[in-house]
Amino acid sequence: MSNSAPRIVSINAARRRSIEVGSKTLQTGLFKQPLHGSVLIDGNGLPGDEIVNRRFHGGPDQAVYLYSQEDINWWAEQLQREIEPGFFGENLTISRWWPEVRVGDRLQVGELLMEITAPRVPCAVLAARVGNPAFVKQFVKACRGGAYVRVLQSGPVSVGDNLQVTPALDAHPTVDEIFRYWHGKTPNADFLRRTLAAPIAILLREALEKRLPEAEAATGQLPGL
Repeated sequence: MSNSAPRIVSINAARRRSIEVGSKTLQTGLFKQPLHGSVLIDGNGLPGDEIVNRRFHGGPDQAVYLYSQEDINWWAEQLQREIEPGFFGENLTISRWWPEVRVGDRLQVGELLMEITAPRVPCAVLAARVGNPAFVKQFVKACRGGAYVRVLQSGPVSVGDNLQVTPALDAHPTVDEIFRYWHGKTPNADFLRRTLAAPIAILLREALEKRLPEAEAATGQLPGL
């Protein structure tokens, strides 16, 4: 992997549009298109980027979604099709990830300061976008989920800008660890507590807090103690 800093390859936003998901017609903001010139990113994300399903998307802790060009290239090979930046609904297509992408990692681009908060959880709308109902399982198996960030300080960005990465504490889980745990079936109270101690997105926090009692019960005590 290159030691050069990750850089912004594309800046993407979308207006809502319809998509057929099974027998339903839904509205989505998944169909991102590149923006040109300097773009101001603030705590609400990108200008003109519509968030339709706010139960799972958007909000201050998921203001911007990042995906890498390396992952896009990998999917293009797997799916045997050309894939443009923004295809996976990312707001910022970056050239590559750094070796350990952790919750709490901070990304500086000029005045803009962002913080990693959560992995992306794939849904049926993404599968419909790809044109394969089974794609969610494929996306999970690949463990190439991308990452959400919160914006700590607003600022403008342009294509070609470099990202200065300040790593989080090693105690914080990686985005891939959370992604695998979320889609796994084995409860782990220690991992949940470690994750809840990190600066994760509020939607993820609420969901994992609900899982913690079950995970603690599954651990249990040794017989006779």
